[in-house]
Amino acid sequence: MPAAQTMQDQLGAAVHQNAALTREGLLERLFSRLFQGLVYAQIWEDPVSDMEALRIQPGEHLVCIASGGCNMMSYLTAAPGSIAAVDLSPAHVALGRLKLAGAQHLSQSEFHRFFARADHGANPYVYQQILRHHLDADTRAYWEGRGLFRRRIEMFSHGVYRYGLLGRFIGLAHMVSRLGRVDFKPFLRAETLEEQKAYYEAKVAPLFDMGLVRWLARRRASLFGLGIPPAQYDKLAADGGGDVIPVLRERVRKLMCDFPVRENFFAWQAFNRAYARREGGSVPPYLDPDAFETVRSHAPSVTLVNRSLTDMLGEAPAASKDCFVFLDAQDWMTDAQLNALWSEVTRTARPGARVAFRTGGIPDILPGRVNDDVLSRWVYDADASRKGFESDRSAIYGGFHLFRFAS
Repeated sequence: MPAAQTMQDQLGAAVHQNAALTREGLLERLFSRLFQGLVYAQIWEDPVSDMEALRIQPGEHLVCIASGGCNMMSYLTAAPGSIAAVDLSPAHVALGRLKLAGAQHLSQSEFHRFFARADHGANPYVYQQILRHHLDADTRAYWEGRGLFRRRIEMFSHGVYRYGLLGRFIGLAHMVSRLGRVDFKPFLRAETLEEQKAYYEAKVAPLFDMGLVRWLARRRASLFGLGIPPAQYDKLAADGGGDVIPVLRERVRKLMCDFPVRENFFAWQAFNRAYARREGGSVPPYLDPDAFETVRSHAPSVTLVNRSLTDMLGEAPAASKDCFVFLDAQDWMTDAQLNALWSEVTRTARPGARVAFRTGGIPDILPGRVNDDVLSRWVYDADASRKGFESDRSAIYGGFHLFRFAS
């Protein structure tokens, strides 16, 4: 079977839960089609919250979903022994491999310019002269292939974080905000949380009462740009009593009001569509200049492949992994898929292993769905889960959950 067909089958298995010729089935197939391209140029989960909850120790062996790669790269600052990363999107795999090559073969200033600024005219030249020679054929083909108007690598000279489904969704949100006469520049200049809260209440909260915003938000396909498939949309809406508007309102409030904007790179991407340019501006841990040598030295320990998490773990030795990070992928899964995954997680977990994941809705989704003989071997850490949720600056999820392997 051709590799592309295998990837489509894997995406279908992850997303398709309804018959094709139903409304829900059509939406699921549209989402999986969109997910074959670039969704996240920047991941939308806080890697600092992950690392604080997991307490990654030097030399430990990690498993994660790559997505935009910011988490995978940031975990390298903890000096792990290895990271096995997967993603069903070949675009995400190509982005992650580009970041890994950059860490190993660029200078610190070139690396920062390429991935922190990500809009400099020299970046495609640096790719051509240095990076392409250290990439596999599939990754080169992706970046040297053409998007709508130009080679994909040219995104790094036009602001790569404006691209992908998420980047374009944020662009649409800015257009709607301008219709509501909202300018985010004063928010980005705020010096205190009180100023941020006042701005949110005066300028942003009223947007959720606009007819256009309410109409858009109540259509499942409108949130595909956030990487939210139909099944996860329903979990979000359930937290609002069936209405997604109050849920989105609260999560935007958390993003804007609960963390100093100068320390929240998620807020900068949401409201500036780029990281702050000023010295000391907030960036993911892997882009901190002080972490560059650690990231560089441990980048060769990462294996990044285009396949499902369960399949990858199925080939791993027993008792070989210390930490697992699932992002929100389990929200997409059927009971059978959850049980297959957790059987492999339990088989490959070392004593003391930890699993961190997020959910679109508030509740933990595992009890009553994962077989008791498997789930009973894990202990839910309610305190670490609460702290992980409260500290996650991305603010988009309803729950953060941490499990510890008991036996």
